[in-house]
Amino acid sequence: MDTTTAAASSWLLLIVSLPTGSATARMRIWRSVKALGCAALRDGAYLLPAHAEQAGQLADLAAETTDEGGQAWLLRVQTRGDEESSAFQALFERSAEYDGWLAELSEARQTLASLSAAELNRLLRRHERSYLALRRIDFFPAAASLRAQARWRDFSNAIAAILSPGEPRAASGSIPRRDPTHYQGRLWATRRHLWVDRVACAWLIQRFIDPAAQFLWLQTPEDCPAEALGFDFDGATFTHVADRVSFEVLLASFGLDENHGLARLGALVHALDVGGTAVPEASGFEAMLAGARKRLPDDDALLAETGNVLDSLYAHFSGGRKT
Repeated sequence: MDTTTAAASSWLLLIVSLPTGSATARMRIWRSVKALGCAALRDGAYLLPAHAEQAGQLADLAAETTDEGGQAWLLRVQTRGDEESSAFQALFERSAEYDGWLAELSEARQTLASLSAAELNRLLRRHERSYLALRRIDFFPAAASLRAQARWRDFSNAIAAILSPGEPRAASGSIPRRDPTHYQGRLWATRRHLWVDRVACAWLIQRFIDPAAQFLWLQTPEDCPAEALGFDFDGATFTHVADRVSFEVLLASFGLDENHGLARLGALVHALDVGGTAVPEASGFEAMLAGARKRLPDDDALLAETGNVLDSLYAHFSGGRKT
């Protein structure tokens, strides 16, 4: 039995019965099972694949039902063959939901050129939340999932191109480990008008890699001198590799990825630069940086001010708190 067949043969069945007067509780539980991605076999009977990461939350709903004066049973169900497994699996087909999301995405795509940076970021986060919520309940991904993934990548890349022209495309391959003693007192170069990944990289270089670093802010990547170490643009020495942004590539290159505080900063930079798992502090940092870019005259001043904030975030993420 292959992995897909095995996953489709084991299920959890939640059966709930609430008193007639518990309309509010009934609606709350119905919304909860819907959010978990359950299929309703009938009123009060909800099915979920046993391999789903949210399967454990069914026990919480069963307990909530009994707390409301109702009855609940949580049963493990095994299908009796491929035909029954296929019938159960069909209850979780998500093509219609993906089509609805893709239609909204297509409509939003037509508005990008008219939106401000703040509006673009809000739009990106809103559609990302919807996409991740849908993926979370797509227990048996198929062609619709692959189509949505490709369209989402295209949509997020389009916004990135507007917000930060020249944003690097991820290179493939491994990240070689480098000896920091060979990278002291060097000239480092990146695109001007610093944003999240670039300003965080410059801070990391100053604080942890090359304290005597000099920086050159480029009008275009083509202006990068041959002797400079470029970062965060296509063809640079340090740029996006696979699913890592430039900050994370620098961490891996110089053996800094085991530093807990820097790793957590890396997660923040990643979330703001290319999306992904939300970091609570990210929106505050983004707002601070956006305001600083409006207020400060040049990238040297921006790095100096933002560097103080990154110092504080690093101390916070490292767990070094005074009592």
